[in-house]
Amino acid sequence: MEEPLFDHHLLIEMAWYKMPFGAHKGKFLSEVPESYYIWFRRQGFPAGKLGAYMQSVFDMKVNGIEGMLREIRRNTVNDRPVF
Repeated sequence: MEEPLFDHHLLIEMAWYKMPFGAHKGKFLSEVPESYYIWFRRQGFPAGKLGAYMQSVFDMKVNGIEGMLREIRRNTVNDRPVF
């Protein structure tokens, strides 16, 4: 059996992931303004999972598809991941 190229559970987790610090603490990453991501892009994203998710959400915002994360939250409200 061939392994999938992408683990959809990571996308669901990213949709539910909230900013753990700063002016936008507690907001879903998709709800953080693009200007915040632009600043991080210049300064460097944090290490680890948060940084990877922030980079991905930034790329989604640039391409106008961050709404997908809101849709995932609407469709997975009963399957919300535990962090």
